[in-house]
Amino acid sequence: MSASRMLPIAFLTVLSLLTVLGHLYLYRRLVRDTSPAPRWRRVAGGALWGLGALMLGSAVTARLLPPSGLRPIFFLGWTWMAAAAYLLLTLFLVGGARLLARLAQRGRSAPRPGEAASPPAAASEERRQFLARSAAGGALLVTGGFVGYGTWRAFQPPVVNRLAVRLPGLPKALDGFTLVQLTDIHVGPLIQRRFMDALVEQCNALKPDGVCITGDLVDGSVTALAPSVSALANLRCRYGSYFVTGNHEYYSGDEEWAEALERMGITVLRNRHVAVGEPGASFDMVGVDDWAAQRTGSPRRYDLDQALAERDPERASVLLAHQPSNWRVAAQKGIGLQLSGHTHGGQFFPFTLAVGAMWEHDAGHYEENGRHLYVSRGTGFWGPPVRVAAPPEIVQVTLLAS
Repeated sequence: MSASRMLPIAFLTVLSLLTVLGHLYLYRRLVRDTSPAPRWRRVAGGALWGLGALMLGSAVTARLLPPSGLRPIFFLGWTWMAAAAYLLLTLFLVGGARLLARLAQRGRSAPRPGEAASPPAAASEERRQFLARSAAGGALLVTGGFVGYGTWRAFQPPVVNRLAVRLPGLPKALDGFTLVQLTDIHVGPLIQRRFMDALVEQCNALKPDGVCITGDLVDGSVTALAPSVSALANLRCRYGSYFVTGNHEYYSGDEEWAEALERMGITVLRNRHVAVGEPGASFDMVGVDDWAAQRTGSPRRYDLDQALAERDPERASVLLAHQPSNWRVAAQKGIGLQLSGHTHGGQFFPFTLAVGAMWEHDAGHYEENGRHLYVSRGTGFWGPPVRVAAPPEIVQVTLLAS
């Protein structure tokens, strides 16, 4: 079995284990503790486990089944993933607060030296059930608020973040050259042609000189998704559109997608560079395959040296690399600006905090010694159609002559 297949299998194995453990906890807090009625436990428990199974089924079949007719099922399954995460977080916090309150109460009621310890008062069944229902109701309200807002935000037009950078070596004639970056769109069961048409229209309104698509464009085969992705053929820019692979292209058929995108008029950069501009005033657009490609078993992998081969290091350059890894090495080799994605900026709170702790460069603009990195939060979403505290973005970069 190839590594490209084993990686999703490993992910799904971990996801299955976490799903079972998480739903056991949710059953206890939301169903068992709130009512002793057998019928309630059967109906509510069945619904809870059914949602868990639907969530896993969506994760397993997202790349295998035609996305159009099953969109409502995928939507419910993926949305429940976010809802379950918020329910677990809220219930953990409530449970922790109650535990701290009990410990504090025990500390206050501890006997003084010489006094006999009195037995703790037993909580009534009615009080326990009231507290359980209050915690469950509060968790459902909080979850509904976060997921409702996050779903609305995920399908709204991406924000446009504008950035101006001085690019070392850029010819004066190209001062003000504009690039638009799209990344991590994840066309698939939930993001389809309507979303892509609106995205292309939004990009064209910016009137870019060039468009850069930095990976994780798709989650599925060319056969299933080409009708949606082909909207990119309508991009309008003076110097063309450029694409590099992300890790999800390797799960979806990187070679097939590279050929399909070339047919759509998009230049695919696989460890190579091309000149952008006019014969007398240009810069190098450099593209590398995904940093993690070596783990997929594909012969195509990240090779910066190959991408830079026979390039004049004094020329201005922009590197398209899906992951923000290896930026400093690229800068030492003469890259003036690297455009990346992959992190989604965490996509939704509180995973935004976790991603910020895991990645040194998780989102936004970074500069060291006159060299630049921009890490986009992504233009679409992966998995749950939820965006909280990490809105989707289109990045408009204006290149300035140094």
